[in-house]
Amino acid sequence: MTEETLSADMSARDSSRSPSRGSRGSSRASKTKEKKTGSAKRKAKLSAKKHEDSAASTSSGHPEYIVPLVLTSKTQEIFSCRIDEDVTLENPFKLLKKEEILIDLKNRAAVSDFSPFKAIIVDYPGEELLLVFDRDFTYGQNFYLVVTEEAKESILQPPEPVTDEEEKDDDSEVFTYVPPVPRPWISLGSELEVEEEMVKESQTKIKFMISRIHREFGSQVTFSDYNASDVKDGYMECASYQDKRFNIKPKERDTGIQVVPLLQEQSTQTKWTYPRNACTQYTPREFTEEQKQEYLSSKDLKEFINSVSLRLELALQQNEILNAFVDDWKALCEQESTFGGKSDSHLKEYQSFTDHQFGKEKTISCISWHPTLHGLVAVSLTERLSLEDRVNISSKLILKPSLILIWSLKDPIRPQLMLECPDDIYCFQFCPSDPSIIAGGCINGQVVLWDISAYYELLTAKTGVTMSTSSKTTLEPKQSNEPQLVRYCAVSSIEHGHREVITDIHWLPDFFEITRTGYPYENKSGYCVQLVTCSPDCSVMFWDIRSHKPNVQTATSKKQAEREAPLGVPDTFKHIDLVWKPLLKTSIPNIQTGGEFSPIKISLREEHYHGRTADKLQAQIREEKSAGGINYSGLRATSAKNAKILEDVNTSYFAGTEDGELVYTDWKMEKDGDTGRLISAKPSQRHVAHDGLVHTVHRSPFLKDFVLTVGGWNFAIWKEGVTSGPILQSSCTPRRYTAAHWSLSRPGVFFIGKEDGNVDIWDLLEKTHEPSQTQNISAAAITYIKPWIVSAKQHFLAVADDSGTLHVLEIPWTLHHPSANESSEVLHYLDREVVHLEYYEQRKTFRAAEKRALELKDHSKRTVGETTPPAKSKEQLEEEISREYTTYLALENSALIGLGIRKEREEVTVKT
Repeated sequence: MTEETLSADMSARDSSRSPSRGSRGSSRASKTKEKKTGSAKRKAKLSAKKHEDSAASTSSGHPEYIVPLVLTSKTQEIFSCRIDEDVTLENPFKLLKKEEILIDLKNRAAVSDFSPFKAIIVDYPGEELLLVFDRDFTYGQNFYLVVTEEAKESILQPPEPVTDEEEKDDDSEVFTYVPPVPRPWISLGSELEVEEEMVKESQTKIKFMISRIHREFGSQVTFSDYNASDVKDGYMECASYQDKRFNIKPKERDTGIQVVPLLQEQSTQTKWTYPRNACTQYTPREFTEEQKQEYLSSKDLKEFINSVSLRLELALQQNEILNAFVDDWKALCEQESTFGGKSDSHLKEYQSFTDHQFGKEKTISCISWHPTLHGLVAVSLTERLSLEDRVNISSKLILKPSLILIWSLKDPIRPQLMLECPDDIYCFQFCPSDPSIIAGGCINGQVVLWDISAYYELLTAKTGVTMSTSSKTTLEPKQSNEPQLVRYCAVSSIEHGHREVITDIHWLPDFFEITRTGYPYENKSGYCVQLVTCSPDCSVMFWDIRSHKPNVQTATSKKQAEREAPLGVPDTFKHIDLVWKPLLKTSIPNIQTGGEFSPIKISLREEHYHGRTADKLQAQIREEKSAGGINYSGLRATSAKNAKILEDVNTSYFAGTEDGELVYTDWKMEKDGDTGRLISAKPSQRHVAHDGLVHTVHRSPFLKDFVLTVGGWNFAIWKEGVTSGPILQSSCTPRRYTAAHWSLSRPGVFFIGKEDGNVDIWDLLEKTHEPSQTQNISAAAITYIKPWIVSAKQHFLAVADDSGTLHVLEIPWTLHHPSANESSEVLHYLDREVVHLEYYEQRKTFRAAEKRALELKDHSKRTVGETTPPAKSKEQLEEEISREYTTYLALENSALIGLGIRKEREEVTVKT
């Protein structure tokens, strides 16, 4: 109540500065002379109401007439103002003498609690200062000091409260209006405050004078783009953003601003001249021969060369040691983004393909990307039936066509081509040297060949119409939107082929070919003309698509052959159709148990990886070379008499069996030492690493010595030449693995599909005990995985499922962009695993030898403690033998009597 009255009095005193308030004060003064008592009470009431408004404005701080401070217990004892003893809530006031405070400031200096307010205390006009105890910490401290005499008097002597009756009497009075009398304005210093708040120009303006040569007026001006980031003094934008670490409360104040525009009038005059064509010719200014000799023989030039020669040599050495123009920040960014960037690390579905007409209730068994035409992918459809179900409904399966569908990423509705098959195809592959040739393996053991060269324009055209359609007549039928059906042009002899399904097929490289004994020779034709297949019937066969008979035909036989050719079937491989036999048939003998291994997948050291850039360029060169077509019937095998055996070609290969075994063997035939016949070579390695059939044996496209095998519930990585086992083997997973493939761009990444529709992405540089990430692709089991590189910035992963759907996924940047030294780092890691495996085998051998030594030592200790029995004489030995023989005869006689062969009489005879 005391502070409110003081604030109201001060507000009333400040309001007397304006003339209007002064006039109202004079009218109230006249009323006060008539009724003094009522006027004093009304004045107290009005001052209390005014204080409410002023208190609201100063709620955030404290009034100007007080100073909050903290008094320690020592200071309270000195000035006798101890809390709850000298000052209480009922009596919070304490008068302090100014002299005592100054003495305390002099004695204790900065230690005194009054030292921050020394200037205010010294300037205080009175002799005693009022100290007020603030128990509720209204102004933030436990005490506050009143620094004006008026405030001290109003606090110590507050006005009497106004009663209700007096307030009613005051309200009943009627005031007569007295118009204000204008008075001259008296300055109290407020104009100085206004001038301080005004914005004034403190700096002198910079003047620029822009001029131009008179002859350049009217010349042509050429503008060009300018990159602000190229130079240091370029423009840089510093955009504002919200910083959540700071929370600044703004302080408000009332400020008045008057804006007056500063105007300036200027004018300029551009003088226009007529344009005209002009040209100039620059000629170099050269020294004469005398001047050259003079400068070269001068002393200044020699001194200059001698002074800078050392610095020049140092600069040249630094340039040789370190490339100064390498952007280290860019290299650092690439290194970090390879192992980070989780925001863009998942496979994104780019396109999906499903054929509801021919792919219903079928599964996809194989995927192959077209080597040269980007965006074309072929899939083979097979029935989802077991062997028993297939036999039961074999009559119905004849009516369903077996097809290979070629899809385009630009048309997900209908396939571009449909390749007709004699039976379900479980594996197929484009020819690396001639992508128009496709070879596939059937479920009945036959090898099939297709030639799609006639549909090359159809596949390359965006609209699906060939270039020759413009020259067609109106009588010819128009091309329909239905996909073209392509018939196979050759099939192998079913009597001489595989007896079971062909599970894997590979084209041999174009730089060598093999003979009937399996030895590699140089392939002078430069085309892939041989392929290898494997089947669970314990056989691995090599096929040659060339004719092995002399090409001698008469005109009559040629016309008859052309007349008998089916309609729409190319005669590319007519010379081997239905009579095609394997060039070489090998098997993998099982030495331990007898019999032979049943290969499911094989991996040759020399394979083709069309997804890599170098192989793409080679494929384009071969395509240009074979643009005119290849006459395969005219090609002949290289004669073994004139050719030279290629010793640097590795003829060994890995084979995964249906029993979970990995076998390493050679396809070259060996002579039997007894019969002299050619037999298959015995495998050099055999390991059991999987608990199911091995469906993936894939060699790394970067490190050809390392092979990935997947089967059952785990995978393993092997190194060619290491015979002790896998260098890396995973633990068993809850879900069975069904497909796998190495990455074509990163050496340490490979993809594995599972039966629950998930794809595990393994990164050996990030994790080796679990996949880096797992992503669900389909609700059905994954049946095949095939990556592909479209460009340096776009990589695809084709994933097929058991429901017949092909998913084309886009591989993110973090999974296809390798780091600077990723290949060497992966090789270093795998070499460390090889050393670890060798150390494990050495320790295993050492522990076995140590165990045998301990057993021999224990046995020797036991034998030493036993006594040696005495030697028997000759008579004792004969007696012991005679006794054993008699016991044997008795046992034999009892056995014969029990069988009914001998009678009891004979027993007596024997005894006698």
